[in-house]
Amino acid sequence: MSADRYCVMGNPVEHSRSPWIHARFGELTGQAVEYGKRLVEPGGFARAVAAFRAEGGKGCNVTVPFKFEAAALAARSTPRAQLARACNTLRFDADGIFGDNTDGIGLVRDITVNAATSLAGRELLLIGAGGAAAGVLGPLLEAGPRRLVVANRTRERAAELVARHAALARQHGVELAASGLAEVPGAFDIVVNGTASSLQGDSVPVPAGVLRPGALACDMMYGAAARGFLHWAQGHGAVARDGLGMLVEQAAESFFLWRGVRPPSAQVLAELRAIVDGRA
Repeated sequence: MSADRYCVMGNPVEHSRSPWIHARFGELTGQAVEYGKRLVEPGGFARAVAAFRAEGGKGCNVTVPFKFEAAALAARSTPRAQLARACNTLRFDADGIFGDNTDGIGLVRDITVNAATSLAGRELLLIGAGGAAAGVLGPLLEAGPRRLVVANRTRERAAELVARHAALARQHGVELAASGLAEVPGAFDIVVNGTASSLQGDSVPVPAGVLRPGALACDMMYGAAARGFLHWAQGHGAVARDGLGMLVEQAAESFFLWRGVRPPSAQVLAELRAIVDGRA
């Protein structure tokens, strides 16, 4: 039986663990899938998608910097993708291109299931207001924290993201606010870094006072890109968590969208963690 073809598109993309994850999902679920990675040059995303579809591709994951372009390309999309205005998953079918954003549900599952930490009734800080933050804000609100603050270098960008999610926040009884980075109000149970501060060699953009004792501090990146934030969090008494679990969980949701089968994400995360930590 020939395998259905999928890939991840982005720039850069060479470092991506997604091919390994989806190959393992396929093995464990008996799904015949072939998953590669494609480096896409700036301005070439729509052409790259059209070419992959013409080659018989069934769908793709989308990473930086093309998630906003992916949303614009999708003829139909899920409500969470529409709210984020960004897609990390495209499915190609008879009706055209269908878009979703699985980043948020991936983060929520990693926090609530893998890290065994409830979001309901908690105080949560989301650092950043770019594509990464936009992709996770909706599912974080649906998890029902008591208060959620979006802090960004440009406060106006955070305010725009908050305004777009205001109705959803009211629906779930969440106090939602925007802030600049220097004047974040109060301390939090959970802090999520949605910026690329470590990757760019920058210091953590918020004061350590945002961390309550024993707070959970999550970086949406993993490996070297998360190291600075994780060291900062641990140094101030927080429980630090990188984005590897989020990566696997968002991939599992993409796989389910494509195949209609939910893969064993906990097993795959444990195997990938052993590889990344050099234990396999």
